Amino acid sequence: MNRRWVLIGLFVLQGLCALFFVTEIVLTVIGARTAPISWHIRELLELGAVVGLVLGVILGGVALQQAVRARKDAEASLRGVQSAFREHLEATFVAWALTPAERDVALFTIKGMSIQEIAGLRNTSEGTVKAQSNAIYRKAGVSGRAQLLSLFLEDLLAEETDI
Repeated sequence: MNRRWVLIGLFVLQGLCALFFVTEIVLTVIGARTAPISWHIRELLELGAVVGLVLGVILGGVALQQAVRARKDAEASLRGVQSAFREHLEATFVAWALTPAERDVALFTIKGMSIQEIAGLRNTSEGTVKAQSNAIYRKAGVSGRAQLLSLFLEDLLAEETDI
């Protein structure tokens, strides 16, 4: 949360610095200077605005680099989870003694595809897919698609317990 406020503060600082330069240009173009200020103060204001903008660019780059790193870490973590889930699926399919065709049907079923979609992908009849689905449910000890999915959801959502 603290980092968020730093980024917000940085954004505001950059906005104020940019506003300073834009205001200076607009006032010069329309000739609307009201009261002249000493060149020392003007130079200090411009120097402060430049430092603020440069600081914003540097810290913005750091924040971008951290965001890219965090994204890469999240993607790597997701690949690890996907790999572990795939291994879990395969181990479960082996334990159930599914045939290669049944494995395909089970995977497509878990992905949420309909009987018609699975039949189309596998170039088989809907009756064949239904028969394979029934064999999968029998081997898994469930009565249908929802219970099959719930087996894997339970595994994903299971909390570690210290026994």
